[in-house]
Amino acid sequence: MKVRPLGDKIIVKRDEAATQTDSGIFLPESAKDKPKQGKIVAVGNGLLNRESGEYMPFTVKKGDSVIFSSYSGTEIKIDDQDYLIMTEDDILGIVD
Repeated sequence: MKVRPLGDKIIVKRDEAATQTDSGIFLPESAKDKPKQGKIVAVGNGLLNRESGEYMPFTVKKGDSVIFSSYSGTEIKIDDQDYLIMTEDDILGIVD
């Protein structure tokens, strides 16, 4: 199944949660934080400018690693993979 985001929406695959600390302690499922970083897998057309009728391009692109806010986006599941659908406003920065 393929999903194409509409308009100003972006699909992000969240990075995997850490299974152990830097010092080597393994974390149980209840102690794992959901990462606030991921990779963009698809982007929509952009934000629609209602005056001109044209789409304004995104500043991010497919393949970018990004950091987003904690409670941003809507979680979806596609082919047993978890993704987030969010807007560009939810993205805080691009990781180089």
